[in-house]
Amino acid sequence: MKRLTPHCVSSLRRVTIERAHVIFDVYVERSRTKMMTAQWALPERFSFEGQAIAWGVMGEGPPSVVMHGSPFSSREWRRIAPWFARHRRVFYYDLLGYGQSAKPDADVLHGTQNRLFAALMDHWSIERPDIVAHDFGGSAALRAHLLDQVDFRSLVLIDPVAISPQGSALVQAAKAHLEVFSGLPAYIHEAILRAYISAAVKHSLREEEMQPYLEPWLSDEGRKAFWRQIAQMDDKYSEEVEGRYGEIRCPVVILWGAEDTFIPLKDGEELARRIPGASFTIIPAAKHLVQEDAPEAIVAAVLEFWRGLEEPRH
Repeated sequence: MKRLTPHCVSSLRRVTIERAHVIFDVYVERSRTKMMTAQWALPERFSFEGQAIAWGVMGEGPPSVVMHGSPFSSREWRRIAPWFARHRRVFYYDLLGYGQSAKPDADVLHGTQNRLFAALMDHWSIERPDIVAHDFGGSAALRAHLLDQVDFRSLVLIDPVAISPQGSALVQAAKAHLEVFSGLPAYIHEAILRAYISAAVKHSLREEEMQPYLEPWLSDEGRKAFWRQIAQMDDKYSEEVEGRYGEIRCPVVILWGAEDTFIPLKDGEELARRIPGASFTIIPAAKHLVQEDAPEAIVAAVLEFWRGLEEPRH
C-alpha cells in the first residue's frame, strides 16, 4: 500500500502537485470568464425507471466517468472535468435525487445508484471506462463493479462511502425524526444546509460557489428530498460489498482529504488495506470535498495514474 502523508510526501509527487498548482492557476486565470464561471451544463436526459437523469459529456478519447457525492452534484467536477477532457471523453451526471435529476419520493441511495450507473453505461454504449468517484459516487461505483459486474479500466476513489459504520450525529437525528427535519421552516433548513456543506471544506466557499450547492435543496421538493436521502443512509449497503473488495478487477487509487471530518482518515487506510495493490494518497489541507479544497491535487494524481497505465511494461 502506497501511503503519502502531509509530512512525508515523495519528492516526485510533491513536484507533480506543485507543478499542477502553477499550471492550474494559469488555466483558471485564462479561463475565469469562460469555462470556470460558466453555468455547469447537463443538457442531456436519460429516463431511468421513469425518472429523468441529467447528464453531459465533454472531450474526446477513451471513456471516463466522474461520479459525485452527497449532498452535492456533478458541479463538484466543474474545475476538474475540463482537464480530464483533454485526455478522455468524460461523462458526468447528477445522481438520482440530486442536482438537476429527478427527486422521487423513494430510496435513492446505494441500492438504486449502482443500478442507475449500470443503465447509463449501456445508454452511453461505453465499456471499461476510467472511473473517478467521490463519496456516495464511490459507493455506487464499487457496488456496480462487484454486484452488477460492470468492468472498469481503472478506479479512483476520493473519500468514498465504503467502510461501516457510517453516519454523523445529524444523520442519526434525521433518521430518527424525518418528519420534523423535512418540515423545518425554510430559513432554518437553509442555515443547517449551509453549515453542513461548509463543514465539508477547509477553505470557505464564496457565495457564488456555495449557492449552486444549496439551490437544488431549497424548494419544497428539494427540502423534502434532502432530508429523505439523509435518512436513507444505511450501513447495510456497504456491508453487502465490504467483504468483497479483494475481488476488484482493476487498478485502484484512493485519495483522501487529510482533514476529512465526514469520513475519517482511518476508513481510507482500512479501505486501502482491503484492496490488493491499491495506492493511498493523503491530500494535505483538504477536508471531505477535495474537489473544492484541492482540485489541482486530484488533477495531478489522476493524470499521473492514467499515464502510468498507458506506459508499456517491460
